[in-house]
Amino acid sequence: MLISRSFTELMFYRVSLTLSYQILAVTVGWHIYEITHDPISLGLIGLAEVIPYFCSALFAGHAVDVMSKRRIAIFGCLIHAVIAGLMVVVTLDTMHLFSQHARWFIYFGIGLAGLARAFLRPTYQVLFAQVLDRKDFARGSAVGTVIFQVSQVAGPALGGVLIAWSGLVWAYAASGLFALCGVVSLLLLTIREELTDIQNPSVWQGIVQGLRFVFTKQLMLAAMALDMFAVLFGGAVSMLPAFIDEILQGSPENLGVLRAAPALGSALIGVWLARVPIDHHAGKLMLSAVAGFGLAVIAFGFSTSLWVAATCLLFTGIFDGISVVVRSTVFQLITPDNMRGRVSAINGIFIGSSNEIGALESGLAASLMGLSTSIVFGGATTLLVVIVCWFAAPQLRNLHINHLHEKPT
Repeated sequence: MLISRSFTELMFYRVSLTLSYQILAVTVGWHIYEITHDPISLGLIGLAEVIPYFCSALFAGHAVDVMSKRRIAIFGCLIHAVIAGLMVVVTLDTMHLFSQHARWFIYFGIGLAGLARAFLRPTYQVLFAQVLDRKDFARGSAVGTVIFQVSQVAGPALGGVLIAWSGLVWAYAASGLFALCGVVSLLLLTIREELTDIQNPSVWQGIVQGLRFVFTKQLMLAAMALDMFAVLFGGAVSMLPAFIDEILQGSPENLGVLRAAPALGSALIGVWLARVPIDHHAGKLMLSAVAGFGLAVIAFGFSTSLWVAATCLLFTGIFDGISVVVRSTVFQLITPDNMRGRVSAINGIFIGSSNEIGALESGLAASLMGLSTSIVFGGATTLLVVIVCWFAAPQLRNLHINHLHEKPT
């Protein structure tokens, strides 16, 4: 049965943590832009998160393979709660201790979030494999995507409403509360078995094993590279505070709407894929979806009204949701149980860090080309990446998921 007690508990954890992070992200973006009115400052948010994430991800993946997953996840949730408390203190600052350097404390908090994410991302992937049978991975990935994306819809919307109605302090406090809810969910989580590396190699040996596994799998490497470059050049979400201010002349509520639109699109396609899992021609569908993502980004760059922009972002979410479900299913199916933490960490470096590096790239491009032009350029570059992958990665182009159900060794 797919919707088991353990799977439901894991989804409660994912909802809580995603809401915590998304509220934090939208609040920090608004807070920084309110202080600086500079698009580059929004890009630096991504850089502040990706540096500690990148530096610790491989070590985190090894730790997840050989240590208690529950304890690591609880540790990550508690870091999120601490970040929220720090942001509340910085925002209140009644004694003006931080006012001159508030943005640097904010960047420090985001850096802690990057450190936490390095451990939380692979932990979720291993817990996912512990609570589901292999035959349910494709459907479970789709359900997990729906849960994740619904939380991404609710998180920015709730963050925008809290900023507009109650102020930054209450938005940050809500982020901390949801992080604590994640701790409670983990304490209640029922785990069937603890997946660990039986050989228990040293840290460096474990990291090398993970890297060797990933870089000898053309299918895995191509899927990661496709998403990495698409997100790197096609990510427009990080520029939304500037887009609302310069193009739409909007409000915090508008920021919540636009931040939520891609997640809503991913949730809608996730519901469909949970009912009709992808088995045949998955590779061609993934490549076509990433191309559609690039076209939707280009259309967003030309938009001048809130609802046209939101519709374009909705379609970016739909196309991205297809890609995410295919990629996550493939990774779950071809990764051995004792290497899930390391492989997920390496995947996170490709995919997760590209969001933050893409945010920096978008900020620099917006400063050099202008906001709308830089977004259109990013979408066009994404189309070029798809063309390259189509010809350079035949294993990905010819992928059929139903050929991967045999357990890897």
